[in-house]
Amino acid sequence: MYSSLQFSYFGLYFTLRLFTKFADIRLGGTGLNSYFPRIITLLRKERGLSQKSVAESLGVSQALLSHYEKGIRECGLDFVVKIADFYGVSSDYLLGRAANPSGIPILAPQQPACISHSAQVSAEQRLLVNAITLLYSVLENCKNENLAKEASTYLFASFYRAFRTLYASNPKNPEDLFAVRKELAGGYSAACAEVALSNLACLLSGKDIGSAKGLDKSDTPTLSPKELASAYPDLAPSLFSLIRQIELQMDGSTSTKKQKPQV
Repeated sequence: MYSSLQFSYFGLYFTLRLFTKFADIRLGGTGLNSYFPRIITLLRKERGLSQKSVAESLGVSQALLSHYEKGIRECGLDFVVKIADFYGVSSDYLLGRAANPSGIPILAPQQPACISHSAQVSAEQRLLVNAITLLYSVLENCKNENLAKEASTYLFASFYRAFRTLYASNPKNPEDLFAVRKELAGGYSAACAEVALSNLACLLSGKDIGSAKGLDKSDTPTLSPKELASAYPDLAPSLFSLIRQIELQMDGSTSTKKQKPQV
């Protein structure tokens, strides 16, 4: 069973994932076979380099580099160090253990005994607030108020669903707080969230929805881990940590572990 904060993480995560269709952003993963291929591919494309030129500079064949970028083969640590030096980033960044290229670490999962429950919740709250603040800043820069409206509806509905689930855990809690009956609340809020997410995807693609104008192509956000870390140095680490944490939850690898978020 996921906590209310984790439900909120899922809501924010899937809102952020929409931007992967319209912006240059590659984040997330769980280790060398997940982070490493995506990050080295992103770094090469950010610099406008061909696989052939990078392979020649690193002293490997283009075919081998292609396999590394696709995650078909796993390289040795000597190559990790070599390619990190080539791109001017830290090895930890390439391995998904740092929030930005300079090497600020994303803290590894710790046993529950290492972190008090109150400290964990407080850290998760700050992480979520920071990530949402960054999201709304990006939306504001898109110069289309319809995007923020749909994103808000999606997040509100996701939060409502999480809180309603929590509230319903005690059958003695009065239902007077809500106008929608508890038998309908789950389905209605889920449907509301999905409609808002679909609307957001449509608007981001540049298509209108009735009187709501789609995003102008010239305002489509151009994002990458490097650009996010540069534009939002105080907020981006929380975003990176949130993405990493929720993707670990999604693959079930931390079902019995806690991870202290970086804020």
